[in-house]
Amino acid sequence: MRETRTLPRTRRLTSALLFALSTPLAAQTAPAPQSASTVPGSSQADPATLDTVQVSGIRGSLTSSMNVKRDAQGIVDGIVAEDIGKFPDTNLAESLQRISGVSIDRSLGEGSRVTVRGVGPDFNLVLLNGRQMPGASIEESNASNSRAFDFANLASESISGIEVFKTSRASTPTGGIGATINIKTARPLDNPGMHANVGLKGVHDASNENLPGRLQGDSLTPEISGIFSNTSADGRFGVSLSGSYQERDFGYSQVGVPNGWRAFRGDSTAYGTIPQPGAPGSENIVNRPGPNDIYSVPQNLNYRVVGVERQRTNGQLTLQYKPLDNITTTLDYTYSENKIQQQRNEMSVWFNYGPSASAWTKGPVAGPITYSEIVNPPTSDLATAGSQAATRNQNKSLGFNVDWAVNDQFKLNFDIHRSTAEAGADSPYGSSNSLGVSGFYRGTSVVNFSKDFPVLQQQLGFGLNGLDPSRTLVTGSAFRNSYMKSEIDQAQVNGDFTFENYSQLKFGIGSTEVKNRSAFSNVQRDTWGGNGTAADYADDLWIPSSFAQYFDAIDGSGNPAQFNQLFLFDFERVRQAAAQAAGDESLYRISPVFTTDRRVTEKSKNAYLQWGNSWDDLRVPISLAAGVRYEETKVQAQALVPVAVGIDWVANNELPIRLADSAFSGGSGKYEYWLPSLDLSFKLREDLVLRGSYGETIGRPGWGDIQGGQTLNQIGRIEGGSGQEGNPGLKPLLSHNIDLSLEWYYGEASYASVGFFRKNIDNYVGVTTRNDTSLGLHTPVGGAYWNQALANGCATADLTCIRNYIFRNFAGQPGVVRGTDDTNGNATGTISGQPGDPVANFSITAPANQRSASLDGWEFNVQHMFGQSGFGVSANYTKVDSGLTYNNYVIGEQFALEGLSDSANLVGFYDKGQWQVRAAYNWRDEFLAARFDGSGLPNPVYTEAYGQLDLNIGYKWTDNLSLSLEAINLTNEIQRQHGRQKNEIIYATQTGPRYMLGLRYKFW
Repeated sequence: MRETRTLPRTRRLTSALLFALSTPLAAQTAPAPQSASTVPGSSQADPATLDTVQVSGIRGSLTSSMNVKRDAQGIVDGIVAEDIGKFPDTNLAESLQRISGVSIDRSLGEGSRVTVRGVGPDFNLVLLNGRQMPGASIEESNASNSRAFDFANLASESISGIEVFKTSRASTPTGGIGATINIKTARPLDNPGMHANVGLKGVHDASNENLPGRLQGDSLTPEISGIFSNTSADGRFGVSLSGSYQERDFGYSQVGVPNGWRAFRGDSTAYGTIPQPGAPGSENIVNRPGPNDIYSVPQNLNYRVVGVERQRTNGQLTLQYKPLDNITTTLDYTYSENKIQQQRNEMSVWFNYGPSASAWTKGPVAGPITYSEIVNPPTSDLATAGSQAATRNQNKSLGFNVDWAVNDQFKLNFDIHRSTAEAGADSPYGSSNSLGVSGFYRGTSVVNFSKDFPVLQQQLGFGLNGLDPSRTLVTGSAFRNSYMKSEIDQAQVNGDFTFENYSQLKFGIGSTEVKNRSAFSNVQRDTWGGNGTAADYADDLWIPSSFAQYFDAIDGSGNPAQFNQLFLFDFERVRQAAAQAAGDESLYRISPVFTTDRRVTEKSKNAYLQWGNSWDDLRVPISLAAGVRYEETKVQAQALVPVAVGIDWVANNELPIRLADSAFSGGSGKYEYWLPSLDLSFKLREDLVLRGSYGETIGRPGWGDIQGGQTLNQIGRIEGGSGQEGNPGLKPLLSHNIDLSLEWYYGEASYASVGFFRKNIDNYVGVTTRNDTSLGLHTPVGGAYWNQALANGCATADLTCIRNYIFRNFAGQPGVVRGTDDTNGNATGTISGQPGDPVANFSITAPANQRSASLDGWEFNVQHMFGQSGFGVSANYTKVDSGLTYNNYVIGEQFALEGLSDSANLVGFYDKGQWQVRAAYNWRDEFLAARFDGSGLPNPVYTEAYGQLDLNIGYKWTDNLSLSLEAINLTNEIQRQHGRQKNEIIYATQTGPRYMLGLRYKFW
């Protein structure tokens, strides 16, 4: 993968070393610390604010986290750094999953986004020091539609703590229905004196070794971090600087049906169905699904091996100044950059739903045991494609805060920030590029789906017993340029007035402007019959390899019947050969001009009042906080989208939409809400607390849902096309939340709690679908040429016959452009829809506020320290339930809650003397991940239950030097997704354990 790098590793590492090591050098020249007065907390803080007293070790961290929970208004959980620059987990999302009710989504083997209490990542608000953070990311082929913050972009070394607010409060920004998560970074005046440390780690990811040699990166990669903090002798001025740099080389192996499954009733005769009783081929069906059963057939089968390299850079500078004893000013700048390069090789077969044989499980939802497509003569394509991707995510946040204690009773706080998140291509060839590569000698394909790993048996033509480089050529291609940027400008003024009776009034006003842009261009060639001929490509371009050994952790992967070959190749060499064969270099690089450009601006104004009081002299002391928040938001959306002008039939079931110049369209929306909140706590005993909360929260729709314009999927099918459009007038989700909690703090750093929550959520966004012929695009399917082919003996399902007939009898006629025959003698070329041909039907989906739903659940927590032995345990379990689940027996669109699952954590540790040992097991039950599959059809995607064991061992060599060994995914667990039935695999992914050996030196 060296060819994907844009900067030599040695140069990057040298720069990182100089940066991190400069912090302790700077620390040595700083003045010696002297005592400083206690710094007043910001008026933004409340009883849940993390303790500023430095704790040390696992026990100290858990004790502080318990105190956060105990002293909070409402229901709050937290995580506190074990020491300055030492957070419990390398990845923040991995730490968050230790909290009850919090589950994570993993990407590239690492935690990235969080689901809280069954509410997905888009509806959990992430703050950095109380400020709303933007999110931007690039998915496999385009910009993300999600608002969710990706925790993989932030290193943990500069984080002092995380607060998870599970109940609402008037003073908290809106957007978090599941939770509001506040990431806190170190403030120098909160920790007077001079502090500096540097950390070094070597990272070994075992998944890197589980790849072909050409895809492997370095076996050992570096991670370096440093933090420096100092305050002046008089406590007036403070500065902190932290930085980290990490390289990680890893990979994964993945098998599945990425283009999804087609679901049918057992009595259906639609395109793609198995033959009905008595029809030709029906004798090849074993245990046929009954007429009322539901079964699904695969669109394709794909095996891929992927090598990944990542470079992550983080830095933060904080300056604090106290011009007066009662005024503290803070200026801070946070920067993060995450670069990822991927290289992929794959082998796949595409099913065109010709003659088939199959065997099925029992109904009513039947899954395939085996499925085969009978190809005779053996002239179909056996695909061995390859792709490259290179993206760069960059986050910047500049903020200024003034905290003014006007007097002992009245405090004011002013905060302003601008934060941006930007993601785009990091390669001259785009963000994601693919080259289709095929040999046209594929015969019958037989797939066994009975195990977690589907096994392919593949027949080949021309007497071949393996892949043939001399018959291999580039077919279709795509060079994608995706871009996303989200920018937030936010200003807040908060006040806090304490009355003589010690009751408290909080109030504030604020404004937030969010600008989100996602843009896309695609240079795509749909030459699936071949770009040139095999003679245009040197045989040594294609390097034979096998792949089954890279799936050894997946059940069923050792089957000797598996067809076990693919081609590896140098992407750049093949790209150049394809460009030369086409005679046009521009067809194999990105277009710098975006053809789709969507822009949304949200402007929000808010104001709140919150009153609180405590009655400590009652027999049962009571604390109360009641408030209301007003939110007004205006939405303006503009979109530049391509205009469709025609349909071209280029391969059996490939009908690309011909696009012309793009045009702008737009829309707007507005909404306002009054959001009440109420928190009550009863101190039943000194060690026993009962809490109750009610609050209303909103969660704003995803960017893709409110963007303007209509976009058609570029590839149409025989049955028609599909597309999507946004709805800027969508309302946010509105949740009515009820929480109850009983907490028993029975010992030092030990407690047990049980909590109940219920969320009644309105305005859930569903998808409406309409059949649309208003585009007026004519399709050759069912047209005059098509009908002539049928009249002369071609069967409707024999698309090869139909295309050959049209090319050989109507070449040169309007819309018929014949190319050269492929290596199997089949005609290639383009057949375009003509006036008089049928008008194509497009299935257009659009979001709409459709449903209300309720979910409820229980949270159980226990944390126990075994005296002074050093041993301790922490465990939690979350049970979430909703009646709105997916019905696998229903075909078509339906509404169900995604991300809803039970979860559990078990952490055992030892922390005494020089040793720290922690073993953490996290488990998440199966959940509905999506209601539409990879083809865009309304089919469920379930993520199967997953558990992972992590281990961390630390040894304190001296007071200043400590060593650590971390192991992530120690037992090499796999992740798997399936459709309506377990045999309907979507993906099975094997990564591998990751090990980190490190040292950390503390100067002061």
